[in-house]
Parts: sequence; structure tokens; C-alpha cells
Amino acid sequence: MIGTRKMTGLAMVAVLCLILGNGLKAGAQATQAPAAGQDAAGVSKAPKYTQAEYNAEQACAAEKVPATVIKCLDDFVAKYPNSDLLSYVYQLYYQAYNAQKNYPKMIESADKLAALGDKVDALTRFNAYFAHVNTYYTMVSDPAAGPAASKDVPQAKAAMAAAAAALKAIDDLKKPDNVTDDAWAKQKTQSLITLNGIAALAASNAKDCSSAVTSYKAVLALNPDDFTSNYRLGLAYMCLTPPQQTDAFWSIARAVTAKSATQAQAAKVKDYLRKLIVNYQGGTVCDSLTDAELNELLQLAGSAVDRPGSYSIPSAADLATAQKDMTIASVITDLKADGDKGKLTWFASCGLEFPEVPGKVIEIVPGATAADPIVLKIAFVTSDAEFDAATTPNMDVKVVGQPEAARVEKDGAIHFTGTLVAYDPDPAFFLHWDKAKVKEEDIPKEKGAPKKPVHKPAPKKPSGN
Repeated sequence: MIGTRKMTGLAMVAVLCLILGNGLKAGAQATQAPAAGQDAAGVSKAPKYTQAEYNAEQACAAEKVPATVIKCLDDFVAKYPNSDLLSYVYQLYYQAYNAQKNYPKMIESADKLAALGDKVDALTRFNAYFAHVNTYYTMVSDPAAGPAASKDVPQAKAAMAAAAAALKAIDDLKKPDNVTDDAWAKQKTQSLITLNGIAALAASNAKDCSSAVTSYKAVLALNPDDFTSNYRLGLAYMCLTPPQQTDAFWSIARAVTAKSATQAQAAKVKDYLRKLIVNYQGGTVCDSLTDAELNELLQLAGSAVDRPGSYSIPSAADLATAQKDMTIASVITDLKADGDKGKLTWFASCGLEFPEVPGKVIEIVPGATAADPIVLKIAFVTSDAEFDAATTPNMDVKVVGQPEAARVEKDGAIHFTGTLVAYDPDPAFFLHWDKAKVKEEDIPKEKGAPKKPVHKPAPKKPSGN
């Protein structure tokens, strides 16, 4: 007489075993015979197999050597291609191929189990999809198989499809009676995180950056402080066409500030983020501004999950537009006005070299030695009237490698070419210059009376670094 057999499979209570890579299990005692199953509506149905089928399947389950198990299962499928025991057979295949680390065959076995459709219950189908997804992750993480597997686009797309099927099926699963609501909710959440995380990885490997963004965001909706998902979401934003750079910077900043990040991880990613910002802005922004910009971003990202719509970082194109027709006179006007335009102007002008800036010398501070820079305290002027009225400097100019510049006279008119490096908005507006050279014809041959300026048109446009 045929006895009863209970399929243990992988209940949701044991889903975490899948996450750890234990795969599908067909565990059942050899003394048990298959039990009556249920159809899609949950109605009991009698098993449709013979004692001979059952004995053959049990013989395969009793084998210990993976290759022998596989040969036994091949013989079973050849003899009983439509057996109701195939759901157990495919799980045995999965276990045997798992022992051999034959990942493609593990995935094939899981897919065959899922393809049984209504012949197996919802939990078994879910676990089959989950096994495919988990096996893909194990495969691409394997030092030997991973490099090639990560480049296999069809495998990646198949993993994405399996993850989507598992995510769709998870809501149909019923909580086991012996599992608390809290434990069940936690296990479902962990499964959702795992499925979406691996789906995102597969999408990235398939160069489907849009799907990767969607899946990583699904992970972070459940676990917003996850270092890896925030970092990889940033990379996914960057590989979109066109790249969403500001969203990428925000996500990577979230990774830097994540509580789950180690100190070494945070430091490495912070350095990477800084380089991304520098490249995004064309490499012309002053280091001090880049550092301030990075610190502001990290502070904001560390206190909010979502990027505020008003937050942005000026791009190289934005800076180039601001630099068009820029003169030192327009820079001073914008900086004094402050606001968003003033901020953009400062990003665009800091670090630029401006030619022939006109001014009136208010004070000369010679270097301690001939090799030291000379500092000129200068009032910016653009007309004879401004020259005559100027008594207070609003610029200091560090003249480097030009000792003869010490001959300029107090109250004299000069033009210099220099790099704008800083400014003080308060308490009095003040510009700071470095690497400056005074126009040679403005330097007296010897100490003498100061020269009056010759009225000139608006100051010239700056040049790059």
C-alpha cells in the first residue's frame, strides 16, 4: 500500500536559508510516500503515480554522490517524463548540481520546477524563482565563475525575470500557522530586499540602468541606510542616458553617511565622490569651493533620504555659460548682489586668471626676502573719477616671481594679471589674488612720482587656469 509523503521544500519560515545559499531542499524520509497535493484552488487531489515511480524517486534521493544522483534522476525522467514526482526530482537535481557548483544547471533545475505551474503549490513556485535568483548571485560572486557570468547578458535578464516572478508571487503566500505575524513580516521584508537587490545587480550587469535604479530604490524604501545599495544606486544613475548626475551624487553621499558603512568604506567613497564632482564641474573650481560643496552635500544627505528638489550642483556647462562675457567688473557686481547668481558667479570665477585688472595702489607690503611674494593692497577702479576717490583697498594681490614690482608707488595706477582665489563678503567686500604679475609698463624704472591712470574700456575677460 502506498503510504503518505510530506513535501517539506523551503517554507517561508526558512527563506533565510535560501539567502545564505542553501538552495532548494527536497528533504523527506525515505520511508514516506508522496502525500495528496492541492490544486491551484487549494482543493485536495489524489497523487497520480505508481509504487514503482515512488521507489525509483526514493532510490535517487538515497544516493550520496552527486554524479550518481544526476544519472539516477536522468533515468527517472526518461522513464517517467510526466510524473507527479517531478517536483521532488527537480529539487534533487538542484541539490546535486549545487554540490558540483554547476550554477547553470542549478538555474535550469529551478526553472523546470517553476514551469510545473499549477502542478505545484504557490510556495514551491516562489522558492523555485527565489532559487534561480539566489543562484545567479552566488554564480556572479564566485571568484572562478563570476567574471564571465557577470558579462552574460541573457543570464542577467533571466535572473531579472525570475526576481520579478518571485516578487509577484510573494503576496500569494500564506503565513504558516506556527509562525508569528512579526516573524512572517520580517521574513517577507528580508526576501523583498534580497530579491530587489539581486534584480538590481542583474540589471546593472545587463546594462539596463533604468531597471537597476528602480530595483535599488525598492531596496532602499525598505532599508534606507544600506551602504551598498545607496552606492550602487548612485552608479546606476550615472550610467543612465543621459546621466542623472545630481541624483547620483546624492545617493553616493547617502552611502558615505550611512551608519552601516565602515570608516574605510566611507573614506574611500567620499574621495571618489569628490573626484566625480570635480570632473562634473570641469576641474576649474577652486579646491576650497569643492570641499565646501562636498561637505554641504554630505551634511544634507546625512539628514534626509530624498534629495530636495531645490538642491543642485552647477555643471561645467553651467559654469561655462556664467563665464561667457565675464569680466572682473561683472564678477564684483554679481558677488556683491549675492543670491544664486552670486554663488554661480563665484564658482565660475574662483581659480580663473583675469588679465589686466586695473587698480590704484593703496599699500605695498614687500616680502621678507627677495624670493618672497610682494603683496599689493589695491582699490579696483575703472575710471579716473573712481581712481581719484579711492582711499581704501578692496583687493590684496600676491605678486609672485616679479621683484621689480616692489617699485610701484603708493597711489599709483597699475594693471595686473592674476588668479582670483578667494573673497570676503563681510564685513567689507574684499578680493584675494594669487600668482599675479604687474603689467611691465606700469612699473616705474625707478622710484618716482605715481602715475595717473589712463581711462580704459571695461576689464578684459578671464582665461582658464
